[in-house]
Amino acid sequence: MAQFESLISANKRNSVILVVLFVLFICALGAVLGWALWGDPRAAIPSIAIALAVALVTGLVGYYSGPKAVLALSRARPIAKQDDPELYNVVEELTLASGLPMPALHLIETPAMNAFATGRDPEHAHVAVTRGLRERLSRDQLQGVLAHELSHVKNYDIRFMTLMAVLVGTVVMLAHIGMRAMWFGGGQRRRGGGGAVMLVVLIVAIVLAIVAPILARLIQMAVSRQREFLADASAARMTRYPEGLASALRVLEGDTHKMPQANGANAHLFIHEPRMARRGGRKRHGRWWSSHPPIAERVERLRSIGDIGA
Repeated sequence: MAQFESLISANKRNSVILVVLFVLFICALGAVLGWALWGDPRAAIPSIAIALAVALVTGLVGYYSGPKAVLALSRARPIAKQDDPELYNVVEELTLASGLPMPALHLIETPAMNAFATGRDPEHAHVAVTRGLRERLSRDQLQGVLAHELSHVKNYDIRFMTLMAVLVGTVVMLAHIGMRAMWFGGGQRRRGGGGAVMLVVLIVAIVLAIVAPILARLIQMAVSRQREFLADASAARMTRYPEGLASALRVLEGDTHKMPQANGANAHLFIHEPRMARRGGRKRHGRWWSSHPPIAERVERLRSIGDIGA
């Protein structure tokens, strides 16, 4: 389907553009903070180099170690084919249909219903499902959920969202370090002088340090929502049965179990936002801060899909 392939191409193209913009944003943040801290515009260049070095190191660590950390944080344990033959059979059918290698499968011991995929590429992919999801979905519904997660693998969302998390974390870390350095670095700024220009730079640096992490999180959430829509459409194409995933999402929407294995670091990876067991349950928040689109909207889109032939 040409329209579908164009969506994937646009998704990849927009991902590259977004990463480039994030890197430029990190450079700008480093330059302004360096100038404000040392009171000298020449300090912007080494500050940019430091910011890029931090981004590179955290990016490499996240690329190679991020998936293992996510699985450990989620308390997902690996399972073999003999542990759950039906689950393996469903995944094998989907990988054969989509041309993907078989991912490593994991189980999360919780009655909450959820699933996620992680890894740096299809050859190093992991798919985890919860005990609650495994026990309460029909085969068609389970196939829809697993197709959604494998779509994240096929579309390289697993790599991109890991990279996005690293970049957002870098922005937050640089902003935090910059604010603390400016708070304790007043002596350097006073020696640097600069009058009104320095005051403007200082104000811009403070505003940027406060706003940058918020803006980075909002961008991450918006990207995550769009990728959920694309993964839903990819899953419908993979299974040729949109209703399987649509009905599964409705069941997941009605799940009331909290999920202590989920937190702000991994919640965006799950097929729908988990209810976190934290201080009596997470408060409801607006759509801007949501990493997932409303299930009703996702179901409506799935059920509006007509002929999804090859």
